[in-house]
Amino acid sequence: MKTTHTRAGKSGYVSYMLVLSTGIVLTLLTVYFYRSTMRANAAQATVQLQADYAEKEESILRAIIAIAPNRAIRAMQNNSNSSSAISEPLRWQNIFTEALVLANARNSVSSELKASLNIPNLKVGNMGDSALGTPSLIFKSLGTSGYVSAGINRSLGAGFPPPLTTGSSSTITQDPLYAIISNDKQYGNLAQTYLNDPKLNGNGTTYYGLPVETYPRFNRLAYPKINFGYAKPGDPFVAKRNWWAFSMNVAQHDSANTLITRPPRNMVLSIYEIPSQLAISASSFMSLGQYASGEAWQNVTIDGGVFVGKAVVEGNTTLPALASRRGMTLSSDAVVGGQRFSSSPFTPGVREAYQLTQGEFFPVSLASESGKVAFIPINRGADFFDRFTHETESNTVSPTSWNNYSVGALQCAMRLDITQVAEGSKNPTNLRFSYLKNGNRVSLDVDLTKLDADSPPPGSPWLFACNEDKDGVTPYNFGTAVVNVAYGKNGTYAYQTGVTGSVIFNNSRFGDPLVGVIKAGYYRPSYPFEVKWIQNNTICCIAIYPRRFAKFLAALNADSTVVNNSLVVNVDYTTATGSVRLHKPSVPCTDLDYGVILQECADMTSFTKGFSLVTNLRTYIGDDFNITLYKDAVPAISTPTGYTGSADTYYPPCSLFMPEKRYGVDLDPFSVKIDGQVDSLAKVDKVNVSDAEPTMIRPLDSKSMSGASFAASRIKVNLRPIIHPADLPPITMMNWLIVLEERKREFVGY
Repeated sequence: MKTTHTRAGKSGYVSYMLVLSTGIVLTLLTVYFYRSTMRANAAQATVQLQADYAEKEESILRAIIAIAPNRAIRAMQNNSNSSSAISEPLRWQNIFTEALVLANARNSVSSELKASLNIPNLKVGNMGDSALGTPSLIFKSLGTSGYVSAGINRSLGAGFPPPLTTGSSSTITQDPLYAIISNDKQYGNLAQTYLNDPKLNGNGTTYYGLPVETYPRFNRLAYPKINFGYAKPGDPFVAKRNWWAFSMNVAQHDSANTLITRPPRNMVLSIYEIPSQLAISASSFMSLGQYASGEAWQNVTIDGGVFVGKAVVEGNTTLPALASRRGMTLSSDAVVGGQRFSSSPFTPGVREAYQLTQGEFFPVSLASESGKVAFIPINRGADFFDRFTHETESNTVSPTSWNNYSVGALQCAMRLDITQVAEGSKNPTNLRFSYLKNGNRVSLDVDLTKLDADSPPPGSPWLFACNEDKDGVTPYNFGTAVVNVAYGKNGTYAYQTGVTGSVIFNNSRFGDPLVGVIKAGYYRPSYPFEVKWIQNNTICCIAIYPRRFAKFLAALNADSTVVNNSLVVNVDYTTATGSVRLHKPSVPCTDLDYGVILQECADMTSFTKGFSLVTNLRTYIGDDFNITLYKDAVPAISTPTGYTGSADTYYPPCSLFMPEKRYGVDLDPFSVKIDGQVDSLAKVDKVNVSDAEPTMIRPLDSKSMSGASFAASRIKVNLRPIIHPADLPPITMMNWLIVLEERKREFVGY
């Protein structure tokens, strides 16, 4: 047998080299993969931290939307500037600091979630969690210092809204420190370029700007691109835009620790002041489409949108658009924006399908759908009608106080108060009329027991008409003016009130107040108000005659109806200036309270800037109201320059605010026709405890003088929105639209 010789050598030499080589390779591979994993983990951590910062910033921005308008209101309220403890929380610094708290921006995991995990000694490894104790590192103005750049008296350039102008040193000082809403902030020459140039408007759409000399307080703007459909995005609406710009970078606060760098986000916070301008507006629970009697609306035409706090749309009602703050219920037959909704219009996918097939504007909207947007109706309810329920405000951060801003009764140029009443009777004995003269308030006390005898002619405001006409052939013609006349001599006169047309001043008409003496006739503009009893002398009212105001004010050497263009009628139930026999009127109104009658009001063209009436008393509209066109007035009054409103014809813009209105004075009218807008100051938004039925406002219900409801067939309604500031009456309801936008050049095109 042949055998092979075994080769001599060290046992295991080759195995050692193989193991060593393999070990080195595997170690290097392990180190490589470890480093790669660490890099991936670091990258993932950075991405996660960036996403976390982005989410925190979004939460902070939503919190700012909720906080800022509240602080703006508080800055207008009584004693808001009386101490630093009260004013400091209203500053932008504290608005931002509170937003950090409200957004829970200091922690990526809430304490509630940590507790629910029930893990002992739980540690959160998010390096972005921080006390964020220095807000000035996060929020900065776009200028050299401070937290915000106020949009007043300077331009920030392309991509920012039209700047407002103010001459108030207080507003100039306070606006970079607080969210100031003030009547002195208006559109001036600095804004005109922005209003006229679609490239400089801040949201990439066309502005419909009007001359700021004519429309300084409210101008015509383009509605922002948001889902809340108070108006259609890009369409004109009437508003004033207060705004503040700032940059925000949460990562900047702890960048030294996290080594995270994020670009700052430039933001613009806008508070649009929007006078109520839709066909129907209310912040309450409202029924649309049906009268309280159960009859469906008939002869009702509505153009433009409708805004309600909460809505029930009944029957086959047709609306162009509907916006709400707290939800709505639509009947299966209701049509909104040309669309019937078989299910809720807010079901996921419904909006998207509509926009895909019908266009961008979805006609049904909620304020909560629009992200960084809030809509706030400024609704003071019954307080809107009554001056005497409010105390004088002082020490406010804003130059405009909250009551003067939001209470229509306090905004009126003219005031008429019942101040005294006869003992054991409701019959007023004294009225107090106040008005503006050279911009200052002047009061006139009217003693109704001696209306004319206390100021006999001759002498102001009495004017000479003519001498006695014994033959009765030469009348003195007053035309359409309503005057009081006097006939006599040497302090002895006979009086007649409310006279119009031709008057012959002789004994046949007046009797002989002074026998044997040649007498003369005098006149003065008639008081534009008087006491009048209605319904078989059961209800005592103050009758208002708007047509008489122009000449009456001229006789007082007062400012004209351009300034004295609004009137509030109240009962002075305060013991300081009124009578102890007078009491605060009830709301809802009762037959035991006084009322107001509106007559001689068909032609309102003497109020060239419009007219407003505010009262906390039931109001009886006894004549046609505001049906004379400007072009039909004598002398002719032209339509405002550049007017392009929603109506084909132009009437003086008028508004009537009262807790209850009725039609007719001497008898019940057969029917009523309403044109314009219908608003409600009611605050009804609850369910009756007794029957669990919802209590709703029905905006088109109408009652006659006796309190009977008009049948649906006897009510004709034509409602449309205001789209031009020339259509705004002197007194309006106000709304705020708060919008927070990021200024991105790639999206706005500059």
